Amino acid sequence: MTSRHHEERLTAVLDVVRQSGAARVLDLGCGDGDLFVRLVEDPRYEELVGLDICRASLDRLRGRLTACELRVPRLDLREASMTEPPPDLAGFDCALLVETIEHLDPGHLSKLEQALFHRMRPRTAVITTPNADFNPLLGVPPHRMRHPGHRFEWGRAKFRAWCTRAAAAAGYAVRIDDIAGQHPDFGGASQMAIFRSDVATAPTTVA
Repeated sequence: MTSRHHEERLTAVLDVVRQSGAARVLDLGCGDGDLFVRLVEDPRYEELVGLDICRASLDRLRGRLTACELRVPRLDLREASMTEPPPDLAGFDCALLVETIEHLDPGHLSKLEQALFHRMRPRTAVITTPNADFNPLLGVPPHRMRHPGHRFEWGRAKFRAWCTRAAAAAGYAVRIDDIAGQHPDFGGASQMAIFRSDVATAPTTVA
């Protein structure tokens, strides 16, 4: 994916976080911190936690933070899995999963749903993931994925179905947007789901 699409994706996520009024934010699967280093320089946030299973990525992020103007009172970086989060990560204002779910084994998505929407249960959750419908415009051959670390890539219909079901089961409302480029037929290079618990009904029971 081009750097222009990457910047557009980060801008879209940051806009949602700011509009949500969040003060306490989780960056789940923060990696090297392309999003985190932008968050730490914004004084509107009171607490930021970055979580990743890769120690090397967290070390690189720590190095990047030394060059940032840290304007957030409480910062924490943790080596842990988003599917088995520490109990103290429950109840944050906002949780961000930016281009991370596609790195999970599809069989572990149910564990992510339980961890994110039922245990951590942030007021707002933002998930972005590659839009496989857009792949031909990036020169990605059929039956291939954009990155060797991706375990799956969903088109817009499949992502919408997963988000709609997960939101209904957990009592969230969800909005889905195309981001990072626009095409009349293929949408954006990425797709973004915004889940909110403060405008939804009670969760349904899923067998």
